[in-house]
Amino acid sequence: MAIAFDTLGYAKHLRDAGISQKTAEAHAEAARDFIMAELVTKSDLAAALEAQTMKLTIRLGGMLVVAVGTLGVLIRLT
Repeated sequence: MAIAFDTLGYAKHLRDAGISQKTAEAHAEAARDFIMAELVTKSDLAAALEAQTMKLTIRLGGMLVVAVGTLGVLIRLT
């Protein structure tokens, strides 16, 4: 999901504050290209959380299998 950034409105706000049009447009483009590209959306966070949850579930399952197997071997040896 993309986040909309109103570069025209941003540049207009800067122009209204006394910044030249060329500088205002350069700031708006820089904000769009460099700042907005680094923002994370809720769907990005949800996907990352889901991936981490899957990794942890698999790791815990593997540890449980090893622990039960080790316990079984120790019980048979005694």
